[in-house]
Amino acid sequence: MTGLRAVPVGVGSYLPARVVTNDELAKTVDTTHEWIVERTGIHRRHIAAEGEMTSDLALNAAERALEMAEIGIGEIDLIVVATATPDQTFPSTATRVQDHLGMRHGFAFDVQAVCSGFVYALSVATQFIETGKARGAIVIGAETFSRILDWSDRATCVLFGDGAGALVLRGETGTGSTDDRGVLSTELRSDGAHNASLYVDGGPSTTGLAGHLRMNGREVFKHAVRNLAEIGEAALASANLSPADVRWVVPHQANARIIESTARKIGVEMDRVIVTVQDHANTSAASIPLALDVAVRDGRIRRGDLLLLEAMGGGFTWGGAAMRW
Repeated sequence: MTGLRAVPVGVGSYLPARVVTNDELAKTVDTTHEWIVERTGIHRRHIAAEGEMTSDLALNAAERALEMAEIGIGEIDLIVVATATPDQTFPSTATRVQDHLGMRHGFAFDVQAVCSGFVYALSVATQFIETGKARGAIVIGAETFSRILDWSDRATCVLFGDGAGALVLRGETGTGSTDDRGVLSTELRSDGAHNASLYVDGGPSTTGLAGHLRMNGREVFKHAVRNLAEIGEAALASANLSPADVRWVVPHQANARIIESTARKIGVEMDRVIVTVQDHANTSAASIPLALDVAVRDGRIRRGDLLLLEAMGGGFTWGGAAMRW
């Protein structure tokens, strides 16, 4: 059965200029480069400059994605920004990006699912395109997690960084088969019982302050591998696909050990997994589009490749998507 598909036509990313290495962090907290790499795979992270906001990062990524897509803002009806670190409590960061892009039509809003945010936003945008409510969309993951870190807590401050990634989608008619280009399936999950395992200890209606990120690392790791494997398999099954059909897994870039353990559980060799966490640490909702951009621009991901995207974040939330590039 023919129908509209949300087809990727451009991707872009942006990392702030300032780079903080593990050795630099070791000067302020009790850690070492070797300790961080062994447990996380992270070598460095990028930190937003003073006055550089989440919307600034998002805008840069969106402009680069539009440039690759070779389409104008007039062809975009929807902007969805996934972020847990918005510029303001309101209005949405997406509307700030909309304004800076000069988009005077359509609509824009934020989605908050922490590290799963990009997959959630991709699912939302896909449904708007498939139902004909939007001709084209920009899906952005953007974060300034450096603003909510406790820089004296070595268990968390070494793990995160700032960045943004954007994907341009356009509605195109497909055949309804798995050979179609575009988003073939999305699967979303959440379980609020795990709030205390990964959260921020502040907010407008609690402390009135932004707060700091708090995490039980062992609990997150345990649930991450199981949930990521489950959601990846579910997204493939929903599209009548299997792990053998996947050319590239593009996972949330949280921790190299989680990525490797999840790949083993799904049954995908690491030479089919895109890993960029070493270069930018965990950028939450930005990490999947950041990794996607790197792999598209260096030629690993090519037109027609089947991709599996998967992520888990605080809440817990988790999600997966099957997409043919």
